[in-house]
Amino acid sequence: MNFFNQIKANDSIVILTGAGISAESGLATFRGDDGLWEGHRVEDVATPEAFERDPALVHEFYNMRRAKLFEPDIQPNAAHKTLAKLQEKWSGDLLLVTQNIDDLHERGGNKEVMHMHGEVLKVFCLHCSHPFGRKIEWENDLDTDSTCPDCGQEGGLRPDIVWFGEMPYFMDEIYKELSECNLFLSIGTSGNVYPAAGFVNQALHAGALCAEVNLEPSLNAGTFHEGLYGPATTCVPELVDNLLAIS
Repeated sequence: MNFFNQIKANDSIVILTGAGISAESGLATFRGDDGLWEGHRVEDVATPEAFERDPALVHEFYNMRRAKLFEPDIQPNAAHKTLAKLQEKWSGDLLLVTQNIDDLHERGGNKEVMHMHGEVLKVFCLHCSHPFGRKIEWENDLDTDSTCPDCGQEGGLRPDIVWFGEMPYFMDEIYKELSECNLFLSIGTSGNVYPAAGFVNQALHAGALCAEVNLEPSLNAGTFHEGLYGPATTCVPELVDNLLAIS
């Protein structure tokens, strides 16, 4: 039976997106075979220990990530925009979860996005808040002398990024939706970063149909019922058109 023939117009959908969907907008994925992120070891820029050891280096790394989003050529692409179209027009429940720390889904028109790994355009204060507490919109560079607009103390602001060894955001909500969904879509993910790589197993346990969209099969491609392989800007609009044709 054709994959799309098994989907109903009011089915509940959970969508997971990863770095592959933003790569076509010009954002680097940072995950190479050598395990380095633009010449930095993960251990030096993406762990709580790294921030404690050398906060200036960590701030510099994420300042570059933040500034990159304001370059004129960094814009949401057709994949971001058509997912926004799907979110608007799908008659059933739809949850969009992203591993990405950029704002391209929002700029592409998505109204509700769960950033499970945080957002580079937000910060929180270690003096007066915590990772699951109040977040502060932040578009400029951040350094060890930056002052918290809430408590007025210096040196406590850190990027709102879930680093290795920390708990991703929204996990209770995500697992609840996965346990009740009819369709799970994984777009632009490598399949080697947990807990997100295990979402497909949660969805399968719930009896959901599962499909991945990627440039090439992910590490757990064999777990999915269907695979669409090619650029996200081509495959995602095709996928969305097929889904909206059901309704």
